[in-house]
Amino acid sequence: MNYYELKLSVSPGFADIFVAELAEIGFDSFVEEDDVLLAYVPEDQYNEEAVREIIGRYEPLTGPLTFETSRMEKQNWNAEWEKNYPPIDVEGQVLVRAGFHEMDTSGFTHEIVINPKMSFGTGHHETTWMMLAHQLEIDQEGKSALDVGSGTGILAIMAALRGAKFVSAFDIEEWAAENAGENVGLNRVENIVRVRQGTIETEPAEKYEVVLANINRNILLREIPTYVQYLTPGGTLVVSGFYEGDLPEIQDVADASGLELVSVKTRNGWAAARFRLV
Repeated sequence: MNYYELKLSVSPGFADIFVAELAEIGFDSFVEEDDVLLAYVPEDQYNEEAVREIIGRYEPLTGPLTFETSRMEKQNWNAEWEKNYPPIDVEGQVLVRAGFHEMDTSGFTHEIVINPKMSFGTGHHETTWMMLAHQLEIDQEGKSALDVGSGTGILAIMAALRGAKFVSAFDIEEWAAENAGENVGLNRVENIVRVRQGTIETEPAEKYEVVLANINRNILLREIPTYVQYLTPGGTLVVSGFYEGDLPEIQDVADASGLELVSVKTRNGWAAARFRLV
């Protein structure tokens, strides 16, 4: 699959805002370089009018913004990772690294190897980091888990490393599902994690003790009631991909769906919430 690269000149304080906005219109991978945000979208989802509308809404706050787009052939995303991303430490317990990182991994309870290609979910973004941190606090030993919109498969892999007996992971994009499958193999949890291309609508009607969804605000507001249908009584739902200010709306939908708020994590303006089905 080919991609468009959007190169947007933006101050660092606004980069996360544009990541969230662009994710709403199909962009799924992002790289920050000084005062430039690089955003990537499948060519069949690129909508320049929507991009201009987003930029126009924020220019009164940011001042004039410039951007350019270019069509990219399928590339080696690992090279981008190597250029931009160091290994990630989550709470001193989880080390997330790429295959080429050579380092001392002693002292970490869990080690996750991710070769990302074009998939979202490397541990560098606040939402992924917080999802992993939440997973450290969940008893997943011998339990089943569902990873909604799995991206690189990092959350599904973490569930397996935390002792889950079975994990179902899916992503709407074929290339993301393929990448997740490769990462599952790299971490030797293919006997636990099942990865497929699809959506929540096509997910088999099974029950899980843990459901993980790191997507975005609008999808969560629409789909949380559906996620509940996949939860066992007393099951855990962990969601992220939204700002702290969006939490009241997320909680309202969760409350109406029979969920009880257990804990919230925040990081640089982003939030991740853990709920229990009562």
